[in-house]
Amino acid sequence: MRVTPCQAALAGAIGLNLLLLYCAWRGPGGSPPSCRAPRGVPGVTVLLRDFEDFENDLAGTARSFASLPVPVLVAAETAPYPPIPLPAEVGLLPLRPAADRPPPLAHPELHVRTRHVALVPDGTRAVPGLLERMRDALEEGDGDTRLVVAPVGSVPLRCLELRLEPRAWTARYSTGAPGVCQAVEGMAVLLLRTRDLFALPFPLARPVPTAIFVQAAFRGWGLRVMPAAFPAARRPPVSPHGRWKAENLAETRRRRLMHDLGVKREVLADGRERWYGCSKETARCFGTVHARTPQYLLAGRWTPPCCLRALRETAQHVAGVLEAAGVRYWLEGGSLLGAARLGDIIPWDYDVDLGIYREDVGKCRWLAAAAAGEPVEDTEGFLWEKAAEGDFYRVHYSRSNRLHVDLWPFYPRGGVMTKDTWLGHPQDVEFPESFLRPRVPMPFAGFTAMAPNNARAFLELKFGPGAIENPEYPNPAVKRLGQD
Repeated sequence: MRVTPCQAALAGAIGLNLLLLYCAWRGPGGSPPSCRAPRGVPGVTVLLRDFEDFENDLAGTARSFASLPVPVLVAAETAPYPPIPLPAEVGLLPLRPAADRPPPLAHPELHVRTRHVALVPDGTRAVPGLLERMRDALEEGDGDTRLVVAPVGSVPLRCLELRLEPRAWTARYSTGAPGVCQAVEGMAVLLLRTRDLFALPFPLARPVPTAIFVQAAFRGWGLRVMPAAFPAARRPPVSPHGRWKAENLAETRRRRLMHDLGVKREVLADGRERWYGCSKETARCFGTVHARTPQYLLAGRWTPPCCLRALRETAQHVAGVLEAAGVRYWLEGGSLLGAARLGDIIPWDYDVDLGIYREDVGKCRWLAAAAAGEPVEDTEGFLWEKAAEGDFYRVHYSRSNRLHVDLWPFYPRGGVMTKDTWLGHPQDVEFPESFLRPRVPMPFAGFTAMAPNNARAFLELKFGPGAIENPEYPNPAVKRLGQD
């Protein structure tokens, strides 16, 4: 009997539908190996990720671990260049997306088939059985333990506690007690379950240890340190040029990683700080503010610490210039509220407000120049200008970074301080000049500023009773403090 092409196509379609029905029927309660990706098989895959394209030990590290034998993968954006003579059994996992192939990590199970994975730094030598002991320590630990580390070389690891403050964009390290670690300092092999690694948003970001430790801390994962160590390879000293390249690449990667993780400030165990946010040479960390609610508030965060630092610096500079010129100024609005409540800028505020006597504008050459209509940069790089929105002035942190202090010119009329520009803020009201006779010093943002003589009465006139004791976001109609 001759089968026509139509009959063959119909038979194929029926067979495919039957297979799909079988998969659907067996899926939830059965184990259909042909219908879904297989679960991880026992064993440990070694991933080599932290290495440079120059002056590396990648070939030696790969050969050492491939001899155990265990699966070994080199993970890199592109194939290492200059080419490295890797053992034939060592695979390459290219991470840079390409238009003609699926996303590299869309299906990690196609690359890493074992249940556990070890992230091994360049220059490590294998020890038979140690990866398996790390795996056993992970599986025998309590339910919170999701990560096991072992040192590389003779220098012991330093145990660190890691506390994340997402709302403040900050990661704080401190010396940890033995066995109580969220991170370690020193060269180490990291082992975890494959499904845990590839469930992370940035599973293979560099530097690998920092990326894993921070993401693990976000999830409350426990960490166990093994006493046994992997040997470090004997390597020739890195050349001065190679060291310079490596340090620059490491700084670039760390900045990119912190940007991705939402960390703008690291406080190290010795008290030093690393900053990753904006500076005088860059734009500020957030864009135009709408409805008095910056975007970071909607994301459940407060003002980035780099922005607060810039605002403090700008406020202190402006206050010093005004005092030196004889311009009478005082803390206004939310800035006075922050001073009364905290002695500092409110942690979610995005500018500083100062009132000034309008008749004193001509005493300050930078204000006078701005009043003439020309933005002017002072000797320390702060930019003074007349605001486009009305009759007031702004002093920006720099031409690039528009974090600013607003200067509001008031004048007395019948014993009441008033001004010509009102932006419709609820606290934007006239007040008796007696609050300024005299002005009084008040701690604010790391220096002593001038303020109205009865801050509580002044603030309750503007914000209502209990303003100091009852913090609230600038526009509760958009978002309230209690919603975080």
